[in-house]
Amino acid sequence: MAMLLKKVWESVSNRATSFSSSSIDSVTTPLSYTESSSSLGAFDRLPIDVVLQIVRLVGPKDAARLSVVCKSWRPLVSDNRLWIYFLQNYHDTWDSVFFVETHLRSGYPIQTFSSPITELSFMRIYGQRVQVPGAVIVDGGSGHCKYGWSKNACPSGRSATFLEFGNIESPMYSRLQHFFATIYSRMQVKVSAHPIVVSLPLCHYDDTESARASRRQLKDAIYTALFDMNVPAVCAINQATLALYAAQRTSGIVVNIGFQVTSVVPILHGKIMRTVGVEVMGVGALKVTGFLREQMQQNNLNFESLHTVHTLKENLCYVAADYEAELYKDTQASFEVPGEGWFTLSKERFKTGEVLFQPCIAGVCAMGLQQAVALCMDHCHAAELTEDDAWFKTIVLSGGTACLPGLAERLEKELHGLLPPSISNGIRVISPSYGADSAWIGAKLIGNLSTFPGSWCVRKKQFRRKSRFTLAW
Repeated sequence: MAMLLKKVWESVSNRATSFSSSSIDSVTTPLSYTESSSSLGAFDRLPIDVVLQIVRLVGPKDAARLSVVCKSWRPLVSDNRLWIYFLQNYHDTWDSVFFVETHLRSGYPIQTFSSPITELSFMRIYGQRVQVPGAVIVDGGSGHCKYGWSKNACPSGRSATFLEFGNIESPMYSRLQHFFATIYSRMQVKVSAHPIVVSLPLCHYDDTESARASRRQLKDAIYTALFDMNVPAVCAINQATLALYAAQRTSGIVVNIGFQVTSVVPILHGKIMRTVGVEVMGVGALKVTGFLREQMQQNNLNFESLHTVHTLKENLCYVAADYEAELYKDTQASFEVPGEGWFTLSKERFKTGEVLFQPCIAGVCAMGLQQAVALCMDHCHAAELTEDDAWFKTIVLSGGTACLPGLAERLEKELHGLLPPSISNGIRVISPSYGADSAWIGAKLIGNLSTFPGSWCVRKKQFRRKSRFTLAW
């Protein structure tokens, strides 16, 4: 113990200048340090910021060792709040860690941990999370795919899926194997060393036998391609469910504005309610961006590529709270696109996003987003799957186009106008916290779970035995 404490004090002395008061304040202080009546022996005489530095420098393992040889440290080490403090600085935000460890740690089907927080051992959870090897995360979309490491904050790479790999929603073994082999090569990861969490777009929406067979065929093709590459374990979950997890929910309606279509997906306890019905509208991000391109061409605004239009959509466009009123306002604004100069847009800024609510202005014969969501909510209400309707009144937006300012507020307003108060009261529309990366973040949370891979994954031997699995498809 003397050697350990000597090491601690040397570390404090050497690094004291690197710790500013702001860095100490930026991390939530465990309540045990300031409110607990337990004595820390000689450490009670130290200023609180020095104790924090000692705890931070000692780390969880040595803190546990100190509790063995130093009786006064035992109350501190056994206090959940100390380990919450460590978890706050470990890969994911504390809110997301608490959500996944209390809702997803038992695997699928989801079982919420009902015991109070004081009955959870965060010391054990921390120890388990440290031992989790990490996973390769692949969010494969029809338009773009994101890939990276579960221990990282965001994807390490992105690529245009369709342009580079073709339609990965088609269950073609060679195409899928090329897709995954390319990603592993770019990540420079040994295939056999880590499990993988795969996100794929929602497809074959119906609850018919034909749609179920198509989903099974695609699932089998993915597993076969990955296991033939010698991947040790595979977890495959659709984008909508992962976006819901990223929003720290297990039930709700996910509005996924995809590359080609927008899907309105009811999810209860992590399971897609296909019997209730998944609504699909034929307007996606590609149509929204294409409509802005058409408006720019009509106004003789020259640009180099669709990427320029996409950049302007992300930085200048928004959804009007009242479309008709917005037509009479001065909405002109400019943005500089690197390498191409300044672009000025006016009514194009809000007309672009209006396509989601009025597809007819872009020449598309389809119901609007508000109508698709209202129809889904009405079906959920009629199905009476739970004692109350609270589960489907949380609406989570997903996808890059879903980040348009004003979209969540406009959708909520429209739903109140379309639905009776018995259904519309309590509606909450949540904007994507992680933008286009929502599904990737949801997969990352699973990959960092203390119980991962656990029951979330299928192993090669299990798949080869052709067992029946209950997966979150």
